[in-house]
Amino acid sequence: MAGEARGGARERSAGMSGEIAEQKRALRRQMRKVQKQFSAEARAAASVALCAQLGREPVWREAQRILAFAPLPDEPDVRPLWEAALREGRTVALPRFDAARGAYEVRQVQAAGQLQQANFGILEPDGDSPRVELNQLDLVLLPGVAFDAIGRRLGRGKGYFDRLLAEVRGHKCGVAFEWQVVPAVPVEPHDVCLDSLLTPSRWWRCSG
Repeated sequence: MAGEARGGARERSAGMSGEIAEQKRALRRQMRKVQKQFSAEARAAASVALCAQLGREPVWREAQRILAFAPLPDEPDVRPLWEAALREGRTVALPRFDAARGAYEVRQVQAAGQLQQANFGILEPDGDSPRVELNQLDLVLLPGVAFDAIGRRLGRGKGYFDRLLAEVRGHKCGVAFEWQVVPAVPVEPHDVCLDSLLTPSRWWRCSG
């Protein structure tokens, strides 16, 4: 009987996981349609406002070791912020894909102009750049497909960032356009919730 109960629980868990995965796929499809409604000019203007918003926040001004990201065309462009942080002598790192392990690692940016285009067309530090320990980061800036107000984030479906975030002890901040904030993001047990969310008009602590 106990074995049957455990088996039934596993089946229910698997069914729930499959249902959540389908909800995520549906939300990604929905967000792709939403993104198409906004021009490159609209995204650029929103990125400028977003950088100004974050630049006013103590969580940004006080961070000395920052994990940022090199944006894809449909993501907010935070490069002006982290390039300024580099000039100020702060440590800035970006994710770098390790093909041998099939996972991302974190490498220090030594100069913005020395990045190379790698997997998925994303700019990354080269393999000779110093490694940065995840538990040493003060602040992590995270892109995504969709976010909600309690800190749940929908990524692109590979789970790379969630594996990185599991080791981060610093502040985790989602970076989003206004149209990427939705009422609720479906999550699975391995998904990591964020500490705050930044959009062009506001920054707030997440309640999750």
